[in-house]
Amino acid sequence: MNTTALEKVSLSIRALTMDAVQKANSGHPGLPMGAAELGALLYGEILRHDPADPAWADRDRFVLSAGHGSMFLYALLYLSGYRDMTIEDIKTFRQIGSRAAGHPEYGMAGGIEATSGPLGQGMAAAAGMAVAESMLAARFNTEKRKILDHYTYAFVGDGCLQEGVSAEASSLAGHLALGKLIVFYDSNKITIDGSTDLAFTEDTAKRYEAYGWQVLHGSMYNFEEIAELVARAKAETGKPSMIILSSVIGKGSPGKQNTADSHGAPLGEAEVAAAKAALGIPGDFYVHPEAFSYFQAKQGEWKKRREAWQGEFEAWSRENPDKRREWDAFYSGKAAPAAPPLFAPGDKAATRTAGNKALIAAAAANPNLVGGSADLKGPNAVGLPSGGIYSASNPSGRYIHFGIREFAMAAISNGIALHGGLRAFCATFMVFSDYLRPALRLSALMKQPVIYVFTHDSIFVGEDGPTHQPVEHLASFRAIPGLRVLRPADAEETVEAWAMAMERQDGPTVLALSRQNVTVFPKADPEWKNTIRTGAYVVTPPESAAPDVVIIATGSEVGLALEAAAKAEGKKVRVVSMISRELFESQPQAIRDAIVPPKVRAVCCEAGVRSGWERWAKPEDILSVEGFGVSGPAAKAAEHLGFTSAALAAIINR
Repeated sequence: MNTTALEKVSLSIRALTMDAVQKANSGHPGLPMGAAELGALLYGEILRHDPADPAWADRDRFVLSAGHGSMFLYALLYLSGYRDMTIEDIKTFRQIGSRAAGHPEYGMAGGIEATSGPLGQGMAAAAGMAVAESMLAARFNTEKRKILDHYTYAFVGDGCLQEGVSAEASSLAGHLALGKLIVFYDSNKITIDGSTDLAFTEDTAKRYEAYGWQVLHGSMYNFEEIAELVARAKAETGKPSMIILSSVIGKGSPGKQNTADSHGAPLGEAEVAAAKAALGIPGDFYVHPEAFSYFQAKQGEWKKRREAWQGEFEAWSRENPDKRREWDAFYSGKAAPAAPPLFAPGDKAATRTAGNKALIAAAAANPNLVGGSADLKGPNAVGLPSGGIYSASNPSGRYIHFGIREFAMAAISNGIALHGGLRAFCATFMVFSDYLRPALRLSALMKQPVIYVFTHDSIFVGEDGPTHQPVEHLASFRAIPGLRVLRPADAEETVEAWAMAMERQDGPTVLALSRQNVTVFPKADPEWKNTIRTGAYVVTPPESAAPDVVIIATGSEVGLALEAAAKAEGKKVRVVSMISRELFESQPQAIRDAIVPPKVRAVCCEAGVRSGWERWAKPEDILSVEGFGVSGPAAKAAEHLGFTSAALAAIINR
């Protein structure tokens, strides 16, 4: 280990950080300056990676959970030779068009493994990556060759460990004995408001020991000690490891180190000058020549290691042609079509029940589909009869018992998807999506095709009452850019909804499913299975070709709309099932007009708040639920709230 060169890398990280943040007049210099030594050692000696091939399947993953310290990652990507991160990006830190955004953004540059803005989510995503590595290793490795054998590292700060999502994820990671998950804890005891003593005085080490982790202690500024601690972490195969490193925030800034002033604001021109003088930094955006030469010398070593793996992979491929074909399918990002379960008009089934049959079919056709629910496998109807339960003793299992940890479940699912090779689904009651919404938002931001199964989707939950009856949730989902919400109306539509979710590769999908039984209705459109992919289709028969009224409904309310249409007085009524409002609204005008004629009165019906439906109908022509629900049998609750076919018919006949 060339500690002299690593010291020059550390110096360069501090120099680049100070100048980038000062030039942007915005940013967080404290973390990268305080943890520069760890970064130098991590990217120079510890990580199994090759900047020339950031997508190498068997690379180690590194997630900067404390994403506000983004210059830590950007400086290291630049210094170690990742082509996407240039000095110009660093000089335009936090500016429009720069890959060096305020927080690391997945897809902006090679080497950024996850979007990790909100604290704690990166920790959970890293746990998901470790889960994915163990699942794929169990499936593809042979006695002769290990083609997947890498580690997942995460960097967390005091703030990450105060957020609940990190606690949820850490608890599950300990239970699952994720021995290839190694977390560095930057223990500088400073947050924005000041000392952590203001609000955070727990014994973190004991907490993590109680979770079932190996906990190790050291200094952020001792290269040999950190390397030895990582070796001990790797030797402990039955537990994830937390390496607690004592540090000084803003180290190198003579007037602001070890204070909250260095956390989230530029040091100021005078302090930058003082720091440069103290550290011996001669100019702006300075990189010590020995830092460059150190990493340049590493290029050959990294390439040799990756090429050795490639040779192993090719030999494995020759020895295991069936596994190689499966590998290619897993990593293609494309879903194989499933043999759909069949339903007929008149059949009665909750869409969650139909969803389980569709899920089982999708899982049979796609062995890389994995996931589970937050302790609601039965009520969510997401059990997989084959494939086994994923656990420390059975890493080849496909169903994950996430426990009552909705937020961690979603963030871990993001990590599984980000790792590559697997498709992830997760499930809970729709009303509990409030607990996971920040991770759902990141799914959309990162364009990860995670499938969210949300059952018990309306006031028809019934007796559980208003705390369990989602009314505003569909509207809030639709407000998230890039999220596709599918609310199927019957069992047949549910089968197509699952197919649509599996087909999607560029973002997450919500499947909003009913608790109560709904009747499968006839579809007048013979091409409805194709038309539904526009987001909507015409349900009613040809006599509604020139309608007086169009009822637009979603989910179980399509059946309600059909009942109301039968009560229309002297009006031709067309019923449209709009499985996805945002998908339909993205269609060309001609398609929208063919299904919902623009000069025809529209009436909308959905068992939630009306928000967003005003685009399609006047407020008085919308049957919605504008308050919280009520506890009672589903039909009586709907009647009490005025949500009935008679009420809808009254609107039509007005």
